[in-house]
Amino acid sequence: MVQEKGTISINTENIFPIIKKFLYSDHEIFLRELVSNAVDASQKMKRLATSGHYKEELEELKIQVAFDATDKTISINDNGIGMTAEEIKKYINQVAFSGATEFMEKFKEAKDANEIIGRFGLGFYSSFMVADKVEIETLSYQEGAEPARWTCDGSTSFEITEGNRTERGTTVTLYINEDSKEFLDKHRLQTILDKYAKFLPIPVQFGTKTESVPDGEDKDGKPQYKNIEVDNIINNTNPIWAKNTSTLKDEDYLDFYRELYPFSEDPLFWIHLNVDYPFHLTGVLYFPKLKNDFEITRNKIKLFSRQVFITDEVKDIVPEYLLLLHGVIDSPDIPLNVSRSFLQADSNVKKINSYISRKVADKLLELFSKDRKGFEEKWNDIGIFVKYGALSDEKFYEKAKEFLLLTNTNKEQYTPGEYEAKVKDFQTDKKGQLIYLYTMDADHQHSYVQAAEKKQYDVLLMNSPIDAHFIQFLETKLEKTSMKRVDADVLDKLIEKEDSGKHDLTEEEIKLLKAIFDKSINNPMMKVEIESLQTDAMPVTLTEEEWMRRMKDMSKLGGGGGMNFYGSLPDSFKVSVNANHPLISKILAADETQQTILSKQAFDLALLAKGMLKGKDLTAFVERSVEVL
Repeated sequence: MVQEKGTISINTENIFPIIKKFLYSDHEIFLRELVSNAVDASQKMKRLATSGHYKEELEELKIQVAFDATDKTISINDNGIGMTAEEIKKYINQVAFSGATEFMEKFKEAKDANEIIGRFGLGFYSSFMVADKVEIETLSYQEGAEPARWTCDGSTSFEITEGNRTERGTTVTLYINEDSKEFLDKHRLQTILDKYAKFLPIPVQFGTKTESVPDGEDKDGKPQYKNIEVDNIINNTNPIWAKNTSTLKDEDYLDFYRELYPFSEDPLFWIHLNVDYPFHLTGVLYFPKLKNDFEITRNKIKLFSRQVFITDEVKDIVPEYLLLLHGVIDSPDIPLNVSRSFLQADSNVKKINSYISRKVADKLLELFSKDRKGFEEKWNDIGIFVKYGALSDEKFYEKAKEFLLLTNTNKEQYTPGEYEAKVKDFQTDKKGQLIYLYTMDADHQHSYVQAAEKKQYDVLLMNSPIDAHFIQFLETKLEKTSMKRVDADVLDKLIEKEDSGKHDLTEEEIKLLKAIFDKSINNPMMKVEIESLQTDAMPVTLTEEEWMRRMKDMSKLGGGGGMNFYGSLPDSFKVSVNANHPLISKILAADETQQTILSKQAFDLALLAKGMLKGKDLTAFVERSVEVL
């Protein structure tokens, strides 16, 4: 071979300083790029052999990653397709972009290393982020090919000479610079390989391990052993998402989940994704157990391209409401080198997002239809996904309303259509409006729930972290339906009927009664109203208007557009005095001292039922109760 020297055809002296400095924060990806190149070379070799273009017997394809801390080198070796000297000139010396001017203009816009590498085909050149010099030793599979050696010291000058390699394939050797000595550490390299190479389709060997094997017997007949080196393969070349679903059992999916998330509870169920058109995508998504806890770690879905790990930030690929899922997605239609801006703009990404949403909806409907009882048992864990999805995606909601469940305080579960049929006859008010009563805390609001149940009303349990939003969403979807919390008013006002109650108090007695309670309560934010309720209802009931409380709830959940606007509203309540209760007649007939004591006692009972009686007021109530008794 004739020795050759030249310059890399990028027409600028600035390329390597840019690579070294601009990409520095992401410099560990050099190993991903070089190992990925080795995988490509190996897979091309496999295809040549399979198609009959390579006639010789193909040995096991393998990639070896090694380092030498003394020589300060890292090498990546493969026995793939190899290159000729001419191919080195074509694929290594000609960087894949139109010229220096375009590059110098566009690199300034790039936001991260992945973008600049992906846009300009600089994968191999990422090695110069960590190396002062890079050397390639290669031998092509082609008959009669000669080995070639390429070296470059980080300038635009290169040298091609006759190489020493005797076996097909390529070795890339990096002479690590002073700033990158961290990569001459076994644990550091192992961590990077675990991250990017754990599921590569070609075996990757890193380091060696020894194994003791039998080696005959000594003269006394005692068994002898010898230590031999065996491959330390670090990756699973055939992960579950690349397998045919017909060959997989539940335990296979569970084993893979435990491999990905060794300290997590087993998932509820999973979805195996597999699509060939209009894009290619495979993967497995798992529904973890959440137990209604919205404060959970995201970024549990890993994105791969041809089994090469890309990122675990998949918020553009996976619908936002499914970011709490776990698992893997692999699509060759997403380039290995992707950036945030690329993901947001890519049309395939949007199609994948819609596909995943549809597949999840189909899976949930299938589970509901096949085993409703089992689905209901999982609802505490999956309900938050379904509600969040319904809020986020209109198409998802159209399917979800078939399996979305509403749970009442008796733990009975209904789809929206079933629930409407259940309560329509007795929870429709005099204006024809269907009223859904609900509680966010059945224990805290027990007296209100019990009062509703005495009137044969049904009460929904809406206690998930997003139910404050979901309640309003449901009202927009359900025709002529309002949702009211059980403590938003007295029951006769929550569901007004034609036969509303009456009382026998005179105007003078009403004025006196209001004055008695205003004096004993002594709080301008407590508005006293005389109501005509049943005699077995509470003498005094404390309620907060639905619209007021909703605004405060939304504010706590960030519903104020980033401003705590609603949180500035003062707490104001309605004090409903039941004119038909025997205690009220007793108060009216008592002397002024007793009127104050009894009215205060009745009001404190209402506070107690609302969970609002605390501190010195609670102590005073207890002491007064003893005196009254």
